[in-house]
Amino acid sequence: MDRDGSLRGKRPVRGSFPRLLFGLTTTAAMMLGMAGAGAATAVADTASSDNTVIDTVSVENRPRHVAVTPDGAYAYVANTSSKSVSVIDTASDTVIDTITVEATPLGVAVSPDGAHVFVANANSRSLSVIDAPTNIVVQNVLVPGGGNPQNVAVTPDGSRVYITKVNDNSVQVFDTTRNMMIDPVPIGVFSRRVAFSPDGSRTYVTASGESMFVIDTASNTVIDTIAVGGESRGIAVTPDGSRIYVATYDQNSVSVIDAASNAVIDTISVPHPRGAAVSPDGSLAYITNMDDDSVSVIATASNTVIDTVSVGESPDGIAVSPDGSLAYVANVDDNSVSVIELSGETPGGGEPGGGCTGSACFDFGS
Repeated sequence: MDRDGSLRGKRPVRGSFPRLLFGLTTTAAMMLGMAGAGAATAVADTASSDNTVIDTVSVENRPRHVAVTPDGAYAYVANTSSKSVSVIDTASDTVIDTITVEATPLGVAVSPDGAHVFVANANSRSLSVIDAPTNIVVQNVLVPGGGNPQNVAVTPDGSRVYITKVNDNSVQVFDTTRNMMIDPVPIGVFSRRVAFSPDGSRTYVTASGESMFVIDTASNTVIDTIAVGGESRGIAVTPDGSRIYVATYDQNSVSVIDAASNAVIDTISVPHPRGAAVSPDGSLAYITNMDDDSVSVIATASNTVIDTVSVGESPDGIAVSPDGSLAYVANVDDNSVSVIELSGETPGGGEPGGGCTGSACFDFGS
C-alpha cells in the first residue's frame, strides 16, 4: 500500500465522509433548469458576461486536469510531468498539499461523496486512489490491458470508475464496491474522455476517429455511436441530461448532441477546443481553447458564444465550483491554474431560453 503524500498544511477532515473505499455513497446532483439548443450552426454573440480571471495559482509541471470537491472547498490538479497532484484550498487559492502518485498523472476525478480522489496515471498504467480527508494514496491499482490510462470519471452513485485509454481500444472499469477492475468495454478506437447522464444509466465516451460512443452502464455495452466529424475530446452533460457538449478539437468546434435521439443538433465554432464543463443550472457551457489560451462561454439556450476569457498558456481541463461562482482551468504550458469568477449571466434575463439565474451550480466534468 502506497501511503506517500506530503501533508504540509494538512486540512481538517470535512463532515462525516467515510474513510473506506468500499460502499461509496450516492449523492444527488443539483438539477436546476433546462438547457435548450438551436437548430443551425451557431455564431458568436458579442455581448460580454464579465467573466474575469481573479487569480492564478502556480502548481507543478504540466497540469492537465482539475476536479473540485462536492463541497467546493478543494480543487485537485493532476500534474502530468511531476508525478503529483496539487491540492488547492479554494478559499485562499493556495496550494496546501502536493500528493505523489505514479508516472504521468493525466485525469483526476472526485467521488460524489467527496471521500476519494481517483487519478489516471498514463505511463505507469495505474489508477491511484487518494483518501481525500488525509490526502494519502491508499491504493495503486494496475489498469489491465496494453493501453495508457488518460482520463477518469466516477458514476453518479459512486459505484464505478471509468478509465479511458490510448493504445488500447477500450474503456476500463473499476468497481469501487468490490475494489477491483472488471471487464473493459471495447469500442474499437482509442478512448479519450468520459461523462455520464445524471441518472448514471448512460456513459458517454469521446474517442479518436470521428465518433463518440454511448455505453449502457448497467450492461457495459456500446448501444450507439454518434458521428461528430472529428477528433472528440472534452465532454460535458447538462444537469437535466438533455444535451451533451463535445469539444471537437481538429474541427475547431463544439458539437451539441440531443441525448434523446443521440444526434448532433448544432455546431458551435470555437478555436481548438479541449475541455468542457456545464453550469449546474444548464444555462452555460464552458470550453477551454488550447491553442487560443482562452475559455469560450456558451449560452446553451441559443448555443452561441457570449464571452471569451483569456487564461494561461494551453488550457485543457476545466471544472466549475458547486455554487457556480468559479471555474478552475488547468494551463498546461505555464504550470498554473486560472481561477475565473463567473458572472452566471446571459443576455436576456433569467428565464430558460433567454438567460440564466446563475445560482447553485454543479460541475459535470471536463
